[in-house]
Amino acid sequence: MLMHIQVDLICKLRGLLDIQLECRERKFMKTITNNTEAEIVEKRSKFISNLYYVETVEQAANKLKEIKKRYNDARHNCFAYRVCEKNTIVERASDDGEPSGTAGAPMLNLLSKSDLTNCLVIVTRYFGGILLGTGGLVRAYSQAANNATEKAKIIKKELGYE
Repeated sequence: MLMHIQVDLICKLRGLLDIQLECRERKFMKTITNNTEAEIVEKRSKFISNLYYVETVEQAANKLKEIKKRYNDARHNCFAYRVCEKNTIVERASDDGEPSGTAGAPMLNLLSKSDLTNCLVIVTRYFGGILLGTGGLVRAYSQAANNATEKAKIIKKELGYE
């Protein structure tokens, strides 16, 4: 619980989260088997969420570049990921120009609370002309990410085996 509070505080202060956590001694990890996409509209702003299975930080960065190319006319491409590399869970989130703590942190919180690993969620926002406020942004980004997560097939993967 204390770790989540610290993570939220760091994210609010910096707007960008890059933390490494030790992998717990566990035999399984929860992840997804299929990439998904979902879309919501909130006060004329369109939020397109993409959830991907990734195994490395490099794969996550490449997927992010791919999405930024695909939606090159979008205002924001916010993201969060949790990747297990070398017995360490690497977590990172970005608000991509949105007010600090309104996009990346809520999405990372969703991944963390769902205990999903090796997942990248990117939510692309097309601004609709109406300001949503910080609470509205948090709700919209959380809902968009949640919709993509609900569409995904979640499995428990045994660690140490392919």
